[in-house]
Amino acid sequence: MPVSSDEVVIKATGLTKVFKDFWGRPKARAVDNVDFEVRRGEVFGLLGPNGSGKSTTIKMILGLLYPTKGHLTVFGASPRDVKTKARIGYLPEESYLYRYLNPGETLDFFGNLFALDSGDRQKRTEQLIEMVGLNQARTRTVGEFSKGMQRRIGLAQALINDPDLVILDEPTAGLDPIGCREVKDLILALAKRGKTVILSSHLLSDVEDVCDRAVIYYGGKIQAQGTLQELLSERDQVRITAPALSRETMDKVLEIIRADTGAEVRVDHPTQNLESYFLGVVERARAQAETSGATSGNQVAAFIRGGAEAGASQSDRVLERLTKAPPTAAPVVEAKAPESAVNNARLDALTKSEPSSEPAPPAAPAPKAADLSKANEKLSGLLGGKKP
Repeated sequence: MPVSSDEVVIKATGLTKVFKDFWGRPKARAVDNVDFEVRRGEVFGLLGPNGSGKSTTIKMILGLLYPTKGHLTVFGASPRDVKTKARIGYLPEESYLYRYLNPGETLDFFGNLFALDSGDRQKRTEQLIEMVGLNQARTRTVGEFSKGMQRRIGLAQALINDPDLVILDEPTAGLDPIGCREVKDLILALAKRGKTVILSSHLLSDVEDVCDRAVIYYGGKIQAQGTLQELLSERDQVRITAPALSRETMDKVLEIIRADTGAEVRVDHPTQNLESYFLGVVERARAQAETSGATSGNQVAAFIRGGAEAGASQSDRVLERLTKAPPTAAPVVEAKAPESAVNNARLDALTKSEPSSEPAPPAAPAPKAADLSKANEKLSGLLGGKKP
């Protein structure tokens, strides 16, 4: 798991948001006196049931809502500061995209909003389309996409400005298990590069896989917060993992444990989770067959990867494939003539008339007197007997 720094990206103190009716009377206290900090390079989870205050908190971080009470800073400034907003990438819960644009046009549009020059927009667009697996659908309009494909292009638009803070609201909704795994690997890659990620999701397994810390909302208040290790550890139980033991050895171990604790001991075989098993089956099938759907196993866009090295452990092999930059050849530098020499050559060509190497065409022979007389007679006949 990435290690975060001490730099505070988001700081909320006594954050409160009360929605009022037309007459100014309090109608709902969506967020109630909340305190939390998010540090650079951290993956921070926002958890809670529907209506608990997660989306309202995100909207205040984005500067779309103003707190009723309390204090909130993003990168040490107000969330409404334009320069602050330029450093944020946001994937909303619903993909609000122009349905008649194709993926390239969609990313070009959002890149224009961040005033990226045309060269950067085109380069990042190509890398992101490749990364989210929509190469085969680049000519189709977004309105024809399935929900999962819309989430893919939505994730790409959230990264077009290479943000320092990425806010993802249900990023894996509608994605197949392979897409879910790749989104989680991308989140880890962003954190390894020092990006800060806020993840709001109802899929708790996703949060458990990638988040460093999390808060759990209920009724607008934070009911629990801390690292995943602190929140999930059961301090009153111990798990022992060992290779397969003989029956005699197992009986001895159980006898010692029962004598020491006086409690019943449960013995079973460890199992892998369904996601790991599913990915293994698909990986084996991919070597034997092709698919016309969204592709997977694509490399993280180079401008997002930023040269960060992937983890070398066996458990991070998927992340290593996504984040390892391919070797590049040394750039070839072409020798160019000095600008002054080029200008002088052009000036000489314009001011000096050089003799042509091709022979000049022969001059037309002068007309003979007899030919002129015949021509005059024909012209006289055309003019009604009048001589010119």
